[in-house]
Amino acid sequence: MGHFVKNEEEFFSYCDDNEVRFVDFRFTDLIGTWHHITYNIKAVNKDTFKKGVPFDGSAFKGWQTIDKSDMILLPEASSAFLDPFTADSTIVVFCDVYDIYKGQMYEKCPRSIAKKTYRHLIESGIGDEIYFGAENEFFIFDDVRIKDSKNHSFYKIDSEEGDWNEETKYEDGYNTGHRPGTKGGYFPVQPVDSMVDIRAEIVQVLEQIGIEATLAHHEIAQAQGEVGVKFASLVKAADNVQKYKYVVKMVAHLNGKTATFMPKPLHQDNGSGMHLHQSIWKDGVNLFFKKDEYGNLSDVAKYYIGGILAHARSLAAFTNASTNSYKRLVPGFEAPSILTYSSENRSASCRIPYGGDEKSTRIEIRFPDSTANPYLALSAMLLAGLDGIKNETIPAGPMDENLFKLSLDEIREKGINQLPHTLRGSLEALIRDDAYLAPSMSKDLLKSYSDLKFKTQVWPYESRPTAFEFKTTYSC
Repeated sequence: MGHFVKNEEEFFSYCDDNEVRFVDFRFTDLIGTWHHITYNIKAVNKDTFKKGVPFDGSAFKGWQTIDKSDMILLPEASSAFLDPFTADSTIVVFCDVYDIYKGQMYEKCPRSIAKKTYRHLIESGIGDEIYFGAENEFFIFDDVRIKDSKNHSFYKIDSEEGDWNEETKYEDGYNTGHRPGTKGGYFPVQPVDSMVDIRAEIVQVLEQIGIEATLAHHEIAQAQGEVGVKFASLVKAADNVQKYKYVVKMVAHLNGKTATFMPKPLHQDNGSGMHLHQSIWKDGVNLFFKKDEYGNLSDVAKYYIGGILAHARSLAAFTNASTNSYKRLVPGFEAPSILTYSSENRSASCRIPYGGDEKSTRIEIRFPDSTANPYLALSAMLLAGLDGIKNETIPAGPMDENLFKLSLDEIREKGINQLPHTLRGSLEALIRDDAYLAPSMSKDLLKSYSDLKFKTQVWPYESRPTAFEFKTTYSC
């Protein structure tokens, strides 16, 4: 990986060395979308980093009203990297949002919230570092078509890997017949795995922009893949999710494909998650490790798990932030919704990876997905875990059986909670259970976020008939 800047002084010399023509200031809105504004390098100086870049905060849903729309982007020089996709040399800089009306960092800026959450960890005295390792799965399709109108709607996605193409006659080629099939995509070699070269390109581009990519492979579903990246501290881990998604989408795009992090694009095949590995450290010591205990987990780790599982129903409003998220969280597709923990068991919401030693012992929360705003999801998860440590919350479990085989009655008999089955359920749980978020998320932020999700996701979704409803109720 190449050299990256540490401060503003290095930023400008780095720009000179790389003949940078443009500076791309980027920031994240409430939903998690990455936005940018591009400046000519000639218009950027040291004052830009002190005074910031003005923009219209009313243009983004859930943020400012039009009568108080002026806001400031404050760039962070040490976050800079060269954009690998632009024709002219362009450097990207992450920004936080500053509220000129209150004279403070904007309480609805997701990245600022993540920084505030990290400070809360340190001030709590529990630890001085939190590491997150995000596993963002994705699909790469050949084509996608969508229509949503009053009297008809449809989507159609396509991939040569899809088993629905077994009889397709291609005009410009031949049908190879080599396909992974439903749930058959885990680790087959070429030619069944058709995405080897694209994933290799993703790995190399990630390395160019400062993300250490450790592995790449085909995932279980048809046209599904994953690239593993190294863990990082809270803010950097969330930054890396934004960079990772950008790279995957752009590499696919430049190869004539289309990438999506949608949790459940294919019916009856596995969906895409954002599994989150995490551990808290203090003075260089992993607080989650205790040798010869179950999964080598300390009491601190168990309490942390307890906090996450206790608040999981409201936490899901951030970690599973779309209506489509809950189509993934059904039994049989390795997307657990049963709120317990287990060593090595992928049917539990919290898995303890095998073979953890003092350095590598961690927990893996398996229900989140990539529709999450990474800054808010990681922050909310840490706040829930810290609340569990503070209150010494004991999690349900451990449970080492295949939880996907349990009936609803058996789950209830064991006294185990489940995630909500809809985004509405998660948002309603957030209204009832939000006190644990208070250290870094204001009531105004939570209301704006919840209102935005209801308006843009829940109500539009609930008011639309679907093809399945026509199939099952048209002749009633």
